[in-house]
Amino acid sequence: MKKPFIFLILFFAVVFASQAQGDGLLVKQGDKGLYLDHTVSSGQGLYSVGRLYNVSPKYIASFNKSDINKGLEIGQVIRIPLTDTNFTQKSNKGIPVYYTVGASEGLLKVSNVNNKVTMQKLRDWNGLKSDALQVGQRLIVGYLVSKEMQNVVSSAPKVTPAKPEEKPVVKNEPVQEQPKTAPVIGSSTQPVQTTPVKEEPKKEEPKKEEHKKAEPAPRQDNPVSSGQGYFKTFYEHQVKQSPVAKNTTVTAGIFKTSSGWEDAKYYLLIDGVATGTIVQLINPDNNKAIYAKVLGEMNGIRQNQGLGIRISNAGAAALGVTDSEKFIVKIIY
Repeated sequence: MKKPFIFLILFFAVVFASQAQGDGLLVKQGDKGLYLDHTVSSGQGLYSVGRLYNVSPKYIASFNKSDINKGLEIGQVIRIPLTDTNFTQKSNKGIPVYYTVGASEGLLKVSNVNNKVTMQKLRDWNGLKSDALQVGQRLIVGYLVSKEMQNVVSSAPKVTPAKPEEKPVVKNEPVQEQPKTAPVIGSSTQPVQTTPVKEEPKKEEPKKEEHKKAEPAPRQDNPVSSGQGYFKTFYEHQVKQSPVAKNTTVTAGIFKTSSGWEDAKYYLLIDGVATGTIVQLINPDNNKAIYAKVLGEMNGIRQNQGLGIRISNAGAAALGVTDSEKFIVKIIY
């Protein structure tokens, strides 16, 4: 395998959720219109980035004046155009896109440089009580419309920002005289008469010998045994709602990912099957079976010619596959 391929939504959560939930999606202006900056990570190409932002990979290549047939480099920053298909300023449905207020900018200036979105929408989206703005203030100026990015944002852990130097409010309440009886702790609520008790000096407890914390086990080369994979129960539920319609044998390859070795979550790439579908994979050589989730399609990548699917390396190991180039699997969904 010369290049790693698209892998797992978890990798999206790590890379993209930091953009979607950390600093937020920050809009920029260029000679071709509004856009977002995206930093390329391992295994990404124009097609996977296009699916993430709901925009044609050909348009991304044109917007960046690059060749669509050439791969992307890790760490490369590319511009993602905001178009009528992936960006709306008419409603608040989607993922917020922010604009950072510059010096001497008021609400009217922010409106003009962001496709002249109405000032009333800016007030409503940002809860503004006046049109006065501060330098560095971030305002929502529209919403990114993308199911892929929405899945990333919803699956990433939510972080509640800390409020700056907020001191607790202490209320001065009148001290009430306590009754001379106290409830007994336990199942009975019967009050009993309290008797003052002399406080005895505390005895020092013998120090317990500290046990050394067990070091984490080293990573194994074989996936954790979890039946036939994490997605087995999801497949059974899926089949109850939609009976099996496809049972065929295909030529498969492998793509590398860090997922599946510890959590038994296996993935595959396949054309013509909806993302998120769970499929059963069987190795006809040993009848081993696993359940894997569809991450996306394979089209447009030269290395995929002659292959029906690509399976994550952890999934292939669980099937007992020894040939890393091409092998035969049975696929059922």
